[in-house]
Amino acid sequence: MIVCFDIGGSAIKAGTAYAPGDIRPFARVSTPLSDFSAFVGAIEALIGQSGALPGSGIAISVTGVIDPATGRIKCANIPCIDGRTLAADLEQRLRCPVLIANDADCFALAEAGAGAGRGHRIVFGAILGTGVGGGLVIDGKLLAGAGGFAGEWGHGPVAATRAGNPPVDIPLFPCGCGQVGCLDTVGAARGIERLHSHLHGTDLASTAIISAWEKGDIDAERTVDCYVDLVAGPLALVLNVIGADIVPTGGGLANSHRLLARLDAAVRGRTLRAAPDPIVVPAQCLVEPGLIGAGILGLGEFA
Repeated sequence: MIVCFDIGGSAIKAGTAYAPGDIRPFARVSTPLSDFSAFVGAIEALIGQSGALPGSGIAISVTGVIDPATGRIKCANIPCIDGRTLAADLEQRLRCPVLIANDADCFALAEAGAGAGRGHRIVFGAILGTGVGGGLVIDGKLLAGAGGFAGEWGHGPVAATRAGNPPVDIPLFPCGCGQVGCLDTVGAARGIERLHSHLHGTDLASTAIISAWEKGDIDAERTVDCYVDLVAGPLALVLNVIGADIVPTGGGLANSHRLLARLDAAVRGRTLRAAPDPIVVPAQCLVEPGLIGAGILGLGEFA
């Protein structure tokens, strides 16, 4: 048994991992944002509640990106850990081995080990939610890549400037990462809202757009048509490059299985490999994927 954590800007969730399919959440506390000693103390207290042996390793899923070369984390949501060599700093304070991975990577690990990616050698876990993100798992092992950015397909100036049938001009929108024309600007929840506003001059929440589309609304259909066109090309390119044959997909937009089915059909029509079965599929680890992924990460190292 190991202790695992899913840490975000709002909460630290703790669980115990006995096997990839047996991860048991046991506590949730608020995340200390500005005091590193309080942050460490919260984790230490949760370890004490777990019943784990002193000095046994812990595994953490965290918002932010960890550079594998330096161990430093970039995490705007939790200022007290931003820029730290977090694993090393925690190991020094907690006196036990610490493994840390990005939350999107842990989502991919969860799906590869206990979700829709089971039995597949190369799994690309995609996130279509507040942002466009992802993680890559090969032979059960997480691939972090240079800078820790492997799987982050939402950034880079790849967004098309024409989309839909018939085609319509789409501007290149500025992205929060500092670039212009990132897929994240049109493929995330805010992205589909941006598209709808551009096409129809109406501001609607992403959930309202999808709901209207599922009810047959003509304007929403046009928005979804453009959205799928914009997202399917980059995702097909990712699959051609990495050779994944399954893409478990999470995030708020993935709650519409109808949208995923339409995206899947468009992606399969653009990949080099003729795939008879769905590739873009709903994630199966819907409850605590961060904990599940962290648990799998830790079990692979400590168990």
